[in-house]
Amino acid sequence: MGIMDIIKGEFIDVIEWTDDTTDMLVYRFPDEDKAIKNGAQLTVRESQVAVLVNEGVIADVYGPGRHELTTSNMPILTKLKSWKYGFESPFKVDVFFVSTKQFINEKWGTANPVPMRDQDFGLVRIRAYGIFAFKVDDAGTFLKEVFGTCASYSTEDITGHLRNAIISRLSDTLAESKVPLLDMSTQYDELSETGQKKFGPIFEEFGLMLTSFFIQNVSVPEEVEKMMDAKTQMGIVGDMQQFAQYQTAQAIRDAAKNEGGGVAGAGVGLGAGAAMGNMMSNAFSGNNSGGKTMVACPSCGSAVEQGKKFCPECGEKMTQAKVECFKCGANIKENAKFCPECGAKQEAVKCPKCDAKNKPGAKFCSECGEEL
Repeated sequence: MGIMDIIKGEFIDVIEWTDDTTDMLVYRFPDEDKAIKNGAQLTVRESQVAVLVNEGVIADVYGPGRHELTTSNMPILTKLKSWKYGFESPFKVDVFFVSTKQFINEKWGTANPVPMRDQDFGLVRIRAYGIFAFKVDDAGTFLKEVFGTCASYSTEDITGHLRNAIISRLSDTLAESKVPLLDMSTQYDELSETGQKKFGPIFEEFGLMLTSFFIQNVSVPEEVEKMMDAKTQMGIVGDMQQFAQYQTAQAIRDAAKNEGGGVAGAGVGLGAGAAMGNMMSNAFSGNNSGGKTMVACPSCGSAVEQGKKFCPECGEKMTQAKVECFKCGANIKENAKFCPECGAKQEAVKCPKCDAKNKPGAKFCSECGEEL
């Protein structure tokens, strides 16, 4: 080997990075204390940018393509080095390759329940999970704010911070959307779009771009799920008096099927038969309420005028009817003017079109459909 071959071996004349990984964000070209030859070929592939750093200062940035490193196409580095036109000597700089491709299917999820106030159930704790995708949008900012001068930097080094940033703002995003938990599963696309806009600035601070964000599931504790199921069932039932009558009839049928009841069973059957007789009589007679609101006695099923403390048929104490606060969902007495839980005024909403009175919090008139 001649002396010229040895000298040539001390210079780098081809600079490139063939990325065979799926999670590498930054790769520093290993120079091994070799100087870069003036006129060296820099190859930058698609979904890459190359950043030249001189003594910790970002110099020139190159996009995809083949670049010859000379004073004519290294304006910033030439100025930093105070090179004159026609410079031919080797030089020392750090070359960083930054991947600009999208990193997809990055998972996020709540390690602990996140508190959220719901208009139907009040304060609840939810869990949620989904996926997001991101990429490097500004290599210079990413270098200065995140990876510095590391030899390599992968997605694993930053996704933990990004996930925590998403989760810390998730409860605010869901609360500001004002979507009830009962309707949450039908609004995942809209909530995902809102989340992408809200979380985007967090990524931009690091020179990144949040290219997509998806909410895949929002779940609640088991006791809240039971409440949601009960509320759905109540909505399907509609008339609670008829539902109570139906439930009593079902109980009577089940008691009649009990073959081992003996004398006690016969007594139960007689009592149930009497209750059923009262219920059927009230149902077919239209309760003879004279326009008054009637409710079923929880003991014998007789129709009792709402507000009465005792049943006139069996003498059992009547439980006070309850309604829900339109704001926090707490159970309150009927005709209460204020909620004892949140203090919200329970004032009927008057329709501007037909003057009909609607329940507090109603969005449309129940008589004419006018938006309130």
